[in-house]
Amino acid sequence: MSPSSAHTASPYADALDRLPVRTAEVSILGGTTRYWDYGDPSAPTTLVLVHGFRGDHHGLEPVVAQLRGVRMISPDLPGFGASTPLTQAKHDIDGYARWLRAFVGSLGIDGRFVLLGHSFGSIVVSAALAEEAAPDALHPHDVVLVNPIGQPALEGPRGIMTRLAIFYYWLAAALPRGLGFGLLRNRAIVRVMSVTMAKTKDKSLRRWIHDQHDRYFSAFSDRDVVLDAFTASVSHDVSEYAARIRERTLLVAAQKDDITPISAQYRLQKLFPDARLVVIPGVGHLIHYETPAEAARAIEDFLA
Repeated sequence: MSPSSAHTASPYADALDRLPVRTAEVSILGGTTRYWDYGDPSAPTTLVLVHGFRGDHHGLEPVVAQLRGVRMISPDLPGFGASTPLTQAKHDIDGYARWLRAFVGSLGIDGRFVLLGHSFGSIVVSAALAEEAAPDALHPHDVVLVNPIGQPALEGPRGIMTRLAIFYYWLAAALPRGLGFGLLRNRAIVRVMSVTMAKTKDKSLRRWIHDQHDRYFSAFSDRDVVLDAFTASVSHDVSEYAARIRERTLLVAAQKDDITPISAQYRLQKLFPDARLVVIPGVGHLIHYETPAEAARAIEDFLA
């Protein structure tokens, strides 16, 4: 589970290594979803985690490493990490929501079921929950959204960065396939993104964050998947679905989030029938990397 010696050592490796982990895969909508199953499989509470855009399950492992007494199931989104693309659904919000409902249904979870979405995963989770009349409707006991995307991306405090990102993905789509794929995986552009989002002053932690993005931010199967997922990520947000989410919900927000400002998170909280907001100070959109212990404590307090 620990990074190899060729990479920056994870500050959370020891905690993660203490957790038992199993891997498995399941066929959903024409693709193969690979997932990681952490902790005690007989624990009374099962937490299913949905990671953010362009990452994979590794991104949430620092939070996983801090949680105790729960079983945690963390899949790679279709087309990312070790999961193959869907062939029977589009890689848009509706497609990802269908995938999530089918994935959870395949697990046969007993006991208390909690659903967690991070960043783009917060949109996927919210969209999946909002379809209350769907034959495969999800009914978790509780919901946790970390760094929820609470308003349209272009309205965020770094709206100009979002516009540049839209141009970047448009250019990647317009170029010949090989050149476009290379642009999407360009390490210099990935590093600019990583530097922009990291708020910590800890140099060793920053190096590790950049290493994580270098290793996993380009772990997608092909250009079409990542372009479709990007379009989905900037075309929707949690506020569209909040009023239809009846489950008790925890929002874990960042004081310095570059995508959804904290004022928008307070507005988002009011849209839910039953939501609690916890704000972590001094951190931006990388709660899962910079303050996973604080996020884990907020989750444990909420579940208690």
